[in-house]
Amino acid sequence: MTDPNSPVYYDRSTDTMYVTFREGRVVDTIAHDDREFAIDIGEDDQPIGYEIQFASKHPDVIAEALRILQRGNNIAAE
Repeated sequence: MTDPNSPVYYDRSTDTMYVTFREGRVVDTIAHDDREFAIDIGEDDQPIGYEIQFASKHPDVIAEALRILQRGNNIAAE
């Protein structure tokens, strides 16, 4: 298990990864059709975090989430 205060948190027991882009209160969650991915949306309609279920099966999604983190706080909802 990783540090829960890190921007990237992984829970091995559930194979779930959560990437925090920035702090804020979640007001909505947008789940992908297959429910393996979800984006938490803040009060300003911008992403706050990204949850990946079965993370070990989705290295491409993890890589994209990490690229977004590297770009900084200017994240636009797609």
